[in-house]
Amino acid sequence: MKSIILSLILFSSVVFSQELNCKVTVNMDNIPISLRDRLSDFKDVIENYLNKTRFVGDSWEGPKINCALDIFFTAVTNEINFTAQVAVTSQRDIYNSPGKSLMLKVNDNNWNFVYQKGQALYSNQSTFDPLTSFLDFYANVIIGLDLDSYVELGGTDYFSKALGIANFGASSQFSSGWTLASGAYNRRRLVEELTNDSYRPFREAEFDYYYGIDVFAMNKELGQKYIVKLVTAIDNLKNKIDLTSVLMKTFFSTKNEEIVDRLKDYPGRFEVFKTLKRLDPAHASKYDEAMNQ
Repeated sequence: MKSIILSLILFSSVVFSQELNCKVTVNMDNIPISLRDRLSDFKDVIENYLNKTRFVGDSWEGPKINCALDIFFTAVTNEINFTAQVAVTSQRDIYNSPGKSLMLKVNDNNWNFVYQKGQALYSNQSTFDPLTSFLDFYANVIIGLDLDSYVELGGTDYFSKALGIANFGASSQFSSGWTLASGAYNRRRLVEELTNDSYRPFREAEFDYYYGIDVFAMNKELGQKYIVKLVTAIDNLKNKIDLTSVLMKTFFSTKNEEIVDRLKDYPGRFEVFKTLKRLDPAHASKYDEAMNQ
């Protein structure tokens, strides 16, 4: 049954030449009013680039990936050098359900780039550009996460591409944000962990998790079984991986509400949520609330 459902999801959709359906919003409150006109076309330029660039070599089989970049400009120097914070999200359809599954939710606080009004953007992933390489990086991460949910380890090539971009960025004059750094989130560390064999068992279990999400509407008991399977897998890995890593923090930040919603009436929810409190203490209050419902 699992393979049948996955085949239906992957191959019953139309073929697209581009992969993303990205919505971009821009906040310029921290930019001097006299300079805001220089960014008047920025939203449309970024949106068009993400939605019209082909990031996958062959035609994309399946629905376009819905994603969003909420860009908050924080500073400008020399009138063309900008610094911004970006909230990046993506989601995918759930099989046989009107609902969506949130795939990625990160706040990237360190994007530095040059932009001039009317600037044309071109994708060239063999060289580094502080503007387009940032967009290419997240496009590859978003596509990789989407593929990982349909094919076991299916996103590996795209995570590797994103890591290559991070390597280029780290050796550029715009290295801030591309080098390894401590903190709640670091884009380079995210893709290093996604391509690290130590986290491979987590990614394999996450693939099963998405089968549970897809089958949940048709067979709740089976869906919950596969969701719990991921929790158990992470618990078994807790001595082999860093639960405070960027990858694990990003996963739980993205998925905690979905997990709670699917398991709130699970017969063994008390033990599962107690385990989740150990694995993900940042969201302990949500697990407590689910246990007490």
